[in-house]
Formats: sequence, structure tokens, C-alpha cells
Amino acid sequence: MRYTTINSYLQKRFGCKVYKLAIDGGFTCPNRDGTLGTRGCIFCSRGGSGDFAEDKRLTITEQIERGKERVGAKIKDGKYIAYFQAFTNTYAPVEVLKEKYTEAVNHPDVVAISIGTRPDCLGDDVLNLLDEINRITPVFVELGLQTIHESTAKYIRRGYPLEVYDKAVRDLHAININVVTHLILGLPGESTDDIIESVKYVCKRTDGIKLQLLHILEGTDLADEYRSGKVSVMSLEEYTELIVKCVEVIPENVVIHRLTGDGAKRDLLAPLWSADKKKVINTINKALNER
Repeated sequence: MRYTTINSYLQKRFGCKVYKLAIDGGFTCPNRDGTLGTRGCIFCSRGGSGDFAEDKRLTITEQIERGKERVGAKIKDGKYIAYFQAFTNTYAPVEVLKEKYTEAVNHPDVVAISIGTRPDCLGDDVLNLLDEINRITPVFVELGLQTIHESTAKYIRRGYPLEVYDKAVRDLHAININVVTHLILGLPGESTDDIIESVKYVCKRTDGIKLQLLHILEGTDLADEYRSGKVSVMSLEEYTELIVKCVEVIPENVVIHRLTGDGAKRDLLAPLWSADKKKVINTINKALNER
């Protein structure tokens, strides 16, 4: 089965191996600071989905250098993308955002920045800043959509309707920003058809897609739902078959940035098989190559 991987896309675009370094910019989220809520999305970890990011007490430059040390054995003569991952990375005064983004852009080994955020946190001032930065260094904006289905969105406490995502994509494309959309596969109450519908919908709009396995992390409200028997998780075999069906409907012009996901092992409650990332990736790739 032919599809476009993030590694092949980055190699072609930048002419070398490119590795993402997860950064914690020290931001929060409107779903946590009381603006929309205080408990976050039902699945969100205490690290704001930035469990593998560097220490926010370090400067952006120090985080990049520490990240380079961690992946030094994996990349030779390559470059890096500074990935602002934890919480909502456009949710701060624009002066603060500019300072942090600019510090990342000015690092000599950084060829692009990637900014994880919510579609409802892209005001005109932020869009103007992103436009300015994108004229200097490529910018990817990663939008946490998770699902197109409003009943599921309400259950997970996403906090905005689908049309907000649609507008965010239009606004970002208007300033030539590359958009990556996150979807979670296996959300409670969603069928395979529901999931495929979400994939097809975003692929008509987005430049890249991240397919994330639903996993249950300690300290989340989803963990309580799981323990009470209200939520179940997929087996590796079920997830692999679902991924194959998703990839079948993803056009080659949409870059696949992720086919799975793994939470911090210290917090992982289920599914435990997801902790063996090498096995998961090998199983998925084998299934895709056989199609």
C-alpha cells in the first residue's frame, strides 16, 4: 500500500534526516486554566500530552541541546524540528510566543518549528506572528481535533465545535502554513465507520495527519471511566486492522506523521501492548506492506 510517511516527506523537503525535538514552552490550556474548564480533556495527561518534552524550566535553546543529546545516536549530519508539544502552544500573549518561537528558529540546527495547539486559540495576532515566522523558517501547526463527531467531542470535553477547526485550517492555509491534524482512534462510542468518516473529512482539508491510539493514562478522568468498565481498549490486532482501513482512504498528498502513539510507561494503564513501540510499528508496517 502506497502512502507518504513523514520521514520521506522531510527527507525530500530538507535534503537530510530531520528529527523532531519535543519542547515544553511553559504554556497552559483554556481547558485547564478556568477559561473553558479546569480538568482538561478527558484523556489528557498531567503533562498536557507533552510527556516526552524537555523540562520547561530550561530555556528553549537548552531544551533543544538536551533533546539533541538524547537522539544523538539516531541522527548523523541531520537537522531538527523544534516541536512545541506540551499543552496549547499558541495560548499566551503574542510577545511571549514570539520570544520563544524566535529562540527556536535562531538555533543553527533547527530547520522548522512545529506548534501543537487548539483551533480555538488562533486569533488574528497569533496568525500574524505565525505568518511572520513562516517567512523566515517553515512552520507546521498541529491541531488537536481528535474526532469530527460532536457527541464524542462533548464526551471528551474538547470545548469547541467542528466549524472552529474548519476556520482554523482556512486561516492557516491563507498564510501558507502547513497543517497537521490529530485524530484519536478508539474513542468511546465510535464505530469503525465513524473513525473512517473523521479520517476522510480531515484529509480533504489537512496537509498531514496523526493517527493516535487511544490509551488510558493514570491521573486522567478516562482512567476512572476505564476502571469502572465504561471504556474499553483495542487489541493490537484490532488496532492494526483499523490502521490499514484508515491508510486505505488517506491520499498520497496527505503526509502521515504518526500511525500510533505511546504514553509515558510510568502512567500507562491500558493497553499495555502499546508500550512495546517497536513491536507495534513492525506489526503495523507488516500489515500495510502486505496490502
